[in-house]
Amino acid sequence: MNKEILKLAIPNILANLSVPMLSVVDVALMGHLSNESFILAIGFGVMIFNFIYWAFGFLRMGMTGMTAQEFGKGNNDEAFRLLFRGLIIAFGGALLLFICKDWILQLALYFIDSNAQLNQQITTYFNVRIYAAPATIGLYAFIGWFMGKQNATLTMIITIAVNLLNAGLSYYLVTGLNFKTDGVALGTVLAQYFGFVLAILFFVIFYRKQLTQIAYKGMFELKAIKQFVLVNTDILIRTLCLIFALSFFKVVSAKEGELIAAANILLLEFVSIAAYGIDGFAFAAEAISGKYFGAGNKQKFKQAVRYCFYWGLGLGAIYGVVYWFFGENILRLLTDQQDVVTIALNYLVWLMLFPILSVVPFVWDGVYIGLTSSKAMRNTMLFSTFAIFIPAYYLLVNVWGNHGLWLAMILFVLARGISQTILAKKVVYDKLTNL
Repeated sequence: MNKEILKLAIPNILANLSVPMLSVVDVALMGHLSNESFILAIGFGVMIFNFIYWAFGFLRMGMTGMTAQEFGKGNNDEAFRLLFRGLIIAFGGALLLFICKDWILQLALYFIDSNAQLNQQITTYFNVRIYAAPATIGLYAFIGWFMGKQNATLTMIITIAVNLLNAGLSYYLVTGLNFKTDGVALGTVLAQYFGFVLAILFFVIFYRKQLTQIAYKGMFELKAIKQFVLVNTDILIRTLCLIFALSFFKVVSAKEGELIAAANILLLEFVSIAAYGIDGFAFAAEAISGKYFGAGNKQKFKQAVRYCFYWGLGLGAIYGVVYWFFGENILRLLTDQQDVVTIALNYLVWLMLFPILSVVPFVWDGVYIGLTSSKAMRNTMLFSTFAIFIPAYYLLVNVWGNHGLWLAMILFVLARGISQTILAKKVVYDKLTNL
């Protein structure tokens, strides 16, 4: 079982770590320019696209769980139909974004409520990066589908290739051609289209011969589409809550001044690095739990879930130790602005807790997705966001300032893990009795 989990998890960990590494490169490029406003521009620009693209993250997560179940059942045709339906939704969503892009930007700037100079930098970033929409959202569908087919190696190759190319292009455009936020955005656009083409090539090479006419004919089956939409709507709501919490964190940080906001954005890179690494075991939990649930193997299912938690907690502890000993060194790689580093060091202690505490909700997310128990996952996220995180912030910030904001984030993570654990008996293990 350990071998099977690691076969799925290690490629995903390697692939996932390339995502925050790209973000680190982007922030570091801006962090070594003339002032902290460039860090904020990237931070808020990324925040806007997190809202846009993570909203379509249901395509990856829902695709993985549903495809894994069909894989476990041996239903190859339905697995292909899921991919085709996902791509139709991806391109429809991208078209809608193009139509609404000006409204989206104005709404985002309204909520950020910053000065004219920062707004201009954010606008420049947005107006370039929005053109990656078809490739970015389409990649979600492909990567989720490859994972559901238990092929983590392809997702690793695609993700690492995209992010290495992205980092290289951004570095060249900013340092070689003197671009600023527009260079970082253009590097992302070019890399995303490269990744989408690569995904199509892999699909043709590895799966084209498995396609049948039956798969094409069932693409638009009403009942199946309804089920696809219902499951993914819950995941969409869950993801929007997560994006809201992180965006709220950045927006309220900005109200404390540019130095505090810049420090928090740098520290969120630590959160991102840990989250994407630990998510490797969440991805493994999605694929392997869906597979064994679909196959009706209760014993293997329970063993897989247990071992995913063990491995995740081990990795979380390693992150905590690294942040304890090397946190300041990482901050100095991100920026050479001493004022920002000095402020960030005051809050580094919270980053040592986050990796360990986040393992429980991350792995449960994977299990819930693998079983398509999306309603329960949605409800626990709504509870954690609006009953815990937001009230905790307003109660604590006036007493502890920015420490109160970070404590509210820790409570948010704890609430997710505890509520998911409580519900797991009903929505996970009780489901096994019906197999």
